[in-house]
Amino acid sequence: MPMPASPVVRRVRLGVELRRLRRRESLTLEQVCARLGWASTSKLSRIELGQSRPDLADVLDLLDVYAVPPHQRDDLIVIARDAATGRGWSKALGEMGERQRAYAELEAGAERIVEYQSALVPGLLQIPAYVRLRVSAGASVADEVDVEADVRARAVRQELLARPDPPHYTALIDERACEPGGLPTEVWREQLRHLLTLAERSHVTVRVLPRDASSRDDLHPLAPFSYYAYPDPDDPRTVLVETLTTDLRLVAEADVARYEQVIERLLVAALPEDATAELLARRLGSAPVPRPRHAPEQG
Repeated sequence: MPMPASPVVRRVRLGVELRRLRRRESLTLEQVCARLGWASTSKLSRIELGQSRPDLADVLDLLDVYAVPPHQRDDLIVIARDAATGRGWSKALGEMGERQRAYAELEAGAERIVEYQSALVPGLLQIPAYVRLRVSAGASVADEVDVEADVRARAVRQELLARPDPPHYTALIDERACEPGGLPTEVWREQLRHLLTLAERSHVTVRVLPRDASSRDDLHPLAPFSYYAYPDPDDPRTVLVETLTTDLRLVAEADVARYEQVIERLLVAALPEDATAELLARRLGSAPVPRPRHAPEQG
């Protein structure tokens, strides 16, 4: 069953629409709040910035102030209801932590997803054993990390690629992310096999950036990122930039357009799909076969 439209994206969309309507009426934040009897402008400001879950009654009041015609009003009420989604959405995401939830909310309802990773296999393509090792290795002594909860969260997110109506997903991975990097041989081999299997799906594209391409200063992004586009062209295309401690969400047109240019350059530089599959198969074939455990000596 497809997940509902992302409330995060719809909140941003609703905010943009309401701000445009307010400006069309030449009203300030103060004037609108005064008409509605709201104590301060912070409430309206947060709604317009997509930073809070809107109350449908508040949105209806705003549409009255802006004298929105019936057909446009109905469209905005649908968006507002998506933006206000709460209980059902939380149940769908389960026990996810804040960072995993941020990705899941943007992935929901996406028509196209592009992910770039410089050192790791992207989360939507990771096997559980890979997740356990990487999450454990990346946690500092001060972190309280529930590794198994992270594994389960990724599994929920990965259901996206098995939906009847999946997005077109493209993974752009630096060549070094396809190397063992300290992983046990059996985990590395299983992860490579999983990449090859997923790449056979019509809606999944996996392409590797060879070392000579990823070393170019004009091409190499400063940090891993994910790009999301939605069926409704008025829903904001979004980029999530990964950092060590948190993730930066970008929705401004100029920012997103810059990353779209980066994606195009990466696609030109990356190996084609068949060459990527050949590279992964060669890596898999050249990987040492794990030695079987010694059988106990017979007495």
